[in-house]
Amino acid sequence: MLDAILEDLRELVEVESPSEDPAAVREAAEVFAAQLERHVGGDGELTDDGRLAWRLGDPAAPRLLLLGHLDTVWPHGTLARLPFDVRDGRVHGPGTFDMKAGLVVAVHALRLLRDRDEVPSVRLLVTPDEEIGAPRSRDAIEDEARRCGRVLVPEPSGPGGAVKVARKGMAFGRVVVHGRAAHSGLDPERGVNAAVALGGLLARIERLGDPARGTTVVPTLLRAGTAMNTVPARAEVDLDVRFRDPDEADRVRGELERLPAPPATQIEAWLDVNRGPLTESSSDALLPALRAAVSAAGLPGDLPTVAVGGASDGNIAAAVGARVLDGLGPRGDGAHAEHEHVEVADLEPRVRLFAELLPRVAAVD
Repeated sequence: MLDAILEDLRELVEVESPSEDPAAVREAAEVFAAQLERHVGGDGELTDDGRLAWRLGDPAAPRLLLLGHLDTVWPHGTLARLPFDVRDGRVHGPGTFDMKAGLVVAVHALRLLRDRDEVPSVRLLVTPDEEIGAPRSRDAIEDEARRCGRVLVPEPSGPGGAVKVARKGMAFGRVVVHGRAAHSGLDPERGVNAAVALGGLLARIERLGDPARGTTVVPTLLRAGTAMNTVPARAEVDLDVRFRDPDEADRVRGELERLPAPPATQIEAWLDVNRGPLTESSSDALLPALRAAVSAAGLPGDLPTVAVGGASDGNIAAAVGARVLDGLGPRGDGAHAEHEHVEVADLEPRVRLFAELLPRVAAVD
């Protein structure tokens, strides 16, 4: 089994699929659809931008949704620098941990169940835009989550292989400072430097986070100016805000809107919630099935569970009332980092775990 898992993972990883290139993500989805057809059967639809919906069992009464994504944060050309490679007990390559290995594990678990004639009524939804907030996939995720009620997400596992039973919500924001342009050599004193003004606000913006409440406000992308010899008339910063309590997003939004404008400048600020938090209450009903599956798969002890700061499409599913277990992918490390990898030794055990988990979750009332 391991050789087949590694070959399928190599096939997926070697199709680069950055979120900003829907055609590339669609190509990866075509490869994944071929793997599903080869190993499991069923049928599905693939949209032009790479969203794949697949059905197994009774299409009128699905009991379970498998939810994942094929887009990655890695730009075209990354494979030339960080090629797919199996060495020292690890599988390296862009997108291995987040989250192509998890999707391959799910397919091979379904293959085991097919061989035992135990495949429950399952729908798979693989999105092309999770890493950028699922702007095109949100409606489909909500519809499928409502239809199935139970959702398994083979996103990267947490430390020690932990299953993710809670995730923070996330919001994206921006602060824009408007100043006044001037020639930076002839008369810079006639300008109002928006970049300098924004720089003076960054520490204050970051302090809007509240560690005691689990709220973080992180300035990320900065942009300013139009030319080397011009005082910047505009500067802006993008913000990544994470929170456990939805009221915290409202608080941060209000604080941003009340930021004091430096002299002779004007400020615009906004914050939009992308995904609400996934709370422990969304996972509780499925934990007995997880514990039983761990035992049936012959894994030692209970898998640990963890609450994390990162969001996923599982947050969207939980927001419409579905029960969700997230972070079910194999052990590894380095999501969005150059040392991204999964542990070879955990691939087959995760397949067995998934095969035991699927019918048990499908049976949850």
